[in-house]
Amino acid sequence: MIRAHLTIDPHFAVGPINRRLFGSFVEHLGRCVYDGIYEPGHPSADEEGFRADVIDLVRELGVSTIRYPGGNFVSGYRWEDGVGPREERPRRLDLAWHSTETNEIGLDEFASWMKKVDGELMYAVNLGTRGVLEALDVLEYANIRSGTRLSDERVANGHAEPHDIRMWCLGNEMDGPWQLGYSTAENYAQLAATTARAMRQVDPDLELVVCGSSGAGMPTFGEWERVVLEHTYDNVDYISCHAYYEPASDDVASFLASGVDMDRFIEAVVATADHVKAMKRSEKTINISFDEWNVWYQSRYNEVDKITDVADWPVAPRLLEDRYTVLDAVVFGSLMISLIRHADRVTSASLAQLVNVIAPIMTEPGGPAWRQTTFYPFSLTSQLARGVALELKLDSPTYETAKFGEVPIVDAVATIDPDSGAITVFAVNRSLTDEVTLEIDSTALAGGVSSATATSIFDDDIHAANTLEQPDRVTPKVNDSVEIADGAIALTLPPCSWTVLTAE
Repeated sequence: MIRAHLTIDPHFAVGPINRRLFGSFVEHLGRCVYDGIYEPGHPSADEEGFRADVIDLVRELGVSTIRYPGGNFVSGYRWEDGVGPREERPRRLDLAWHSTETNEIGLDEFASWMKKVDGELMYAVNLGTRGVLEALDVLEYANIRSGTRLSDERVANGHAEPHDIRMWCLGNEMDGPWQLGYSTAENYAQLAATTARAMRQVDPDLELVVCGSSGAGMPTFGEWERVVLEHTYDNVDYISCHAYYEPASDDVASFLASGVDMDRFIEAVVATADHVKAMKRSEKTINISFDEWNVWYQSRYNEVDKITDVADWPVAPRLLEDRYTVLDAVVFGSLMISLIRHADRVTSASLAQLVNVIAPIMTEPGGPAWRQTTFYPFSLTSQLARGVALELKLDSPTYETAKFGEVPIVDAVATIDPDSGAITVFAVNRSLTDEVTLEIDSTALAGGVSSATATSIFDDDIHAANTLEQPDRVTPKVNDSVEIADGAIALTLPPCSWTVLTAE
């Protein structure tokens, strides 16, 4: 039996858990919007055409902020196409995903849907093929109460109250050659800085997210962040991070250690942001919006799903509909651990995406909606990670990986709710073969621990998944191995598992 030891001390706090950490992402891509959240002919559809079964699952998932409408899609999007009478809205070619956009759903409809799921709308403006004026126009339409042409147009469209969007993304992945209007760091930085200053003239209290590089593996990474922040530091609040993970060939060991890469990525961006802060002698701190993250089998898209027929421009094609396994759920849970571990600087995050497209929720047209395996670590973490993230002392055996060298077999993070004193521990066992006994020293907790419960995600078949035919093949299991004695908690972590333990 492998043993690991964890010490919890409430005096060592990382930072408060911002509810925006549990955000998601809806892009006009594949069946995320059409046949996903919106299907007027579905038996559960409400008066606006939104699927009630999906709304219920989104609420159960516990998402907070939702980023919209892209993604790569936004760099070719004309926001005004999606407002006003539906019968007058144009159909457009979506060059990002080689599809036809009908514009049946736009800003007003999505804002209405956000109210149904109790979420906060985070809006991305097009700085790929458009610029400052269009950003100001959509801001005026969305946030000014009335008395101007665009705000009065919103009122005439049936939305008397402003949408009051507080968080705005200044473009998307602007260093990516796949992006319409992709740019050099210098050119993007100047455009983003000008746009940010202009938007703040309308509302100085907006929260603005500037684009970081598209990933830690980009040749632009690091230098892009430095240049962009040097231009925009005084006028933005966040810099974005994007990261997706999939196993390379049969290298499951490295895949299970994906959180190590996310940790290093976050820490590198924080170091760059703080370098610019020091150069500018600023008292302001730039935080991270990790507004795209997930397990994504991009190789499948490039080899199978990608539309290559130049004459075919389908509406809402089945794209990026990855089927997630137990293995994927364990890696997914470890990524959430990394985000919480950096709660002092990662104060917003968006799981990409929400429905059908690399998503925790799947739907069938005219049929059911169901939870993928990744649904559960997200929903349980959103529900139970409350209060403050704690800095832990974790002693764990290690194992060797091809990509990251030696990494701990056990990864973990803990939170404490100051109001109730409840402790929650999130832990991953990366071993494919061995159980781990995790010993948790809780003697520093006032009053000690009198009760604890645990839930795990694991299966004898790490490739087991939930499907249309078997929607509940994989569900969380009660972990009845918890023992409490003399201020210590002992918990058995099954091989290749994600576990959440709550203690009071």
